[in-house]
Amino acid sequence: MALPIALQLWSVKEDAEKDFFDTLEKVARMGYDGVEFAGYHGKNAHEIKAKLKELGLKIAGSHISMEEILEETDKVIKFEQELGNKYIVCPWASFPTINEWDDFAEKLQQAGVKIAAAGLSLLYHNHNHELVSKEGTVILDRLFEAVPASFLNAELDTYWLEYAGVNAINYMDNWKGRTPLIHVKDMDSSKRESTEIGNGSLNIKGIVEKAHENGTEWLIVEQEAFTQAPLISVEIGLQNLQRIVADL
Repeated sequence: MALPIALQLWSVKEDAEKDFFDTLEKVARMGYDGVEFAGYHGKNAHEIKAKLKELGLKIAGSHISMEEILEETDKVIKFEQELGNKYIVCPWASFPTINEWDDFAEKLQQAGVKIAAAGLSLLYHNHNHELVSKEGTVILDRLFEAVPASFLNAELDTYWLEYAGVNAINYMDNWKGRTPLIHVKDMDSSKRESTEIGNGSLNIKGIVEKAHENGTEWLIVEQEAFTQAPLISVEIGLQNLQRIVADL
């Protein structure tokens, strides 16, 4: 069975800020199976849920700030339950010392316990800085080793893994069974910016095959640098990824 494909809406954030529901309509017409949120643009859970139902879009997950997850856990849970979202994703954290990362891991676990008790799941999304080794340990590994899978899983961003000099396909095996969501993002020839899926230098087919093998539930398209309108780029990326998925 082909893996469903969602769009991380951060990719089209300017369009979403102008008209959120119009942007969702355009994403649905492209043929995406679902979306991953990066903010709700003033809409409440009931309004968004109704719009998604109208458009036939499912929810892959939602990026919610570290501060909200750790400091407003109950509020976040309530909104996501009303919305019908299962995966709450912490999209960013950065600390200068191992001790601060360890403290963050403890706080994530505390939030993760509450989130799991509510029937939802907490994930952490990486960039490149978590692949740095501090005091003999890779930060991202230390984070997932510190917090049990019951309370924290991974949304691996394959672009940022490769940007950090890590083979994304090999690394995905490190957390097999803990990666329900995978960010699929291609890298341009300069190896400094993202580009449309299938138009870059990464082994997207290999990433998709590994995601399927490892039990991933959603492939999530993300793009952060553009040479044309973002809505055009993410449609090209979807079409290219659909062809790759269909060939598996």
